[in-house]
Amino acid sequence: MKSQDFRAVSLILIFAVLPVWASNQQGQQVQLVTLSDYLSYAALNNAHLKSKFQQWKAALEEVPQAKALEDPKFTYGYFIEEVETRVGPQKNRFGIMQVFPWFGTIEARTDAASAKAKAAQKHYDAAKLELFRDVKRGFYEYAYLGTAVEIAKDNLELLEQFEEVARSKYRTATAGHPDIIRAQIELAKLEDILKSLEALKEPTIAGLNAVLNRPAGADLPWPQQIELQTMTINRQQVIDMLIKNNPELAGLDWQIEAARSEVELAKKKFYPNIGVGVDWIQTDDAITPGVRDSGKDPVVLMFSMNIPLWSESYKAGERQAQANVLKTQEQKIDTENELIAKVFDVVYDIEDSERKLQLYGNILIAKAQELVQTSETAYKAGNLDFLSLIDAQRMLLNYNLDYQRAKTNYHQKVAELEAVVGTELN
Repeated sequence: MKSQDFRAVSLILIFAVLPVWASNQQGQQVQLVTLSDYLSYAALNNAHLKSKFQQWKAALEEVPQAKALEDPKFTYGYFIEEVETRVGPQKNRFGIMQVFPWFGTIEARTDAASAKAKAAQKHYDAAKLELFRDVKRGFYEYAYLGTAVEIAKDNLELLEQFEEVARSKYRTATAGHPDIIRAQIELAKLEDILKSLEALKEPTIAGLNAVLNRPAGADLPWPQQIELQTMTINRQQVIDMLIKNNPELAGLDWQIEAARSEVELAKKKFYPNIGVGVDWIQTDDAITPGVRDSGKDPVVLMFSMNIPLWSESYKAGERQAQANVLKTQEQKIDTENELIAKVFDVVYDIEDSERKLQLYGNILIAKAQELVQTSETAYKAGNLDFLSLIDAQRMLLNYNLDYQRAKTNYHQKVAELEAVVGTELN
């Protein structure tokens, strides 16, 4: 057995057992916290991925069918009026014939089926990459939502602290009542933001459950936060990896091979199929006694051949097969061009997100925190108006949220780039 065939059979056996294992896991309380948990669960349970696997499995079953000859043909004839011969009357006729296609037909047919099976495997690999991209995108979005809720809660506590400061200053007649009202307005606005974020949890979970093939209402705990790890991206290196690893392009390569085999198969139509068989005629004893070979059953060696007469239709079939080769080749060129253009778009988004991470993480958030602290001190001392303090707090909230948004976008775009390239990026 070839190594590729062994690999394919092994994967089929593994995936035949996986649904049973997955059903046992579903019967238990599955904890989905880390990204690895999500990816493992999705790989075992996603309905679209399982459909692609069955499609690959079905394509593999085409190979032994392509190798097989047509079934032998059995014939039977009953002589309604017995044919009287010298050796006796003929009563029944039995025949069997096997048709053999022209030389190379089975090989071309098998090569086409094998290439289609390999293309189906690449379609499965592409579906798995797309699934992991969708899982990562949903996971990072859910993680962002959890962080955004915590940031909003922290800012709510900070605003409540500011309101208390305003009340204290009002009691000592060092601040006016409008400061308390402004604080209450900001509190109401921030509470509304917090409620919107908390309400977004349900549809976000529903989207993740759809990808994971879980009930829409099944609960998911807040995911584990991912440590930010940036990378330096070489565009040419990424494009080289894409051409080498992208399963969509590899699948098109195998589709081209299948189409070429079908061209060879179409050429075989110009040649006949050969049939070889044997007929046996049951004969009774001769009426006249003493006849030599009386009752001897004759055996006839049969030979048949179809006549490939309609050459124009065979030429049309060959031209059609050649057109399919050219079509798939152009489709691969178009797909490769689109993927390369997509790489440039995604890499731009990654680098743009990284710039924002540096800006917010290294400069703006630290400056905003410093501004809030100094503004609070200045307000308590009566050297700053309350509106400026609120503006400083609002700025800190927005910068924190923008930083987390940039971090989420960075992870999501890296996941998208990995799906395009066809492998994980370090």
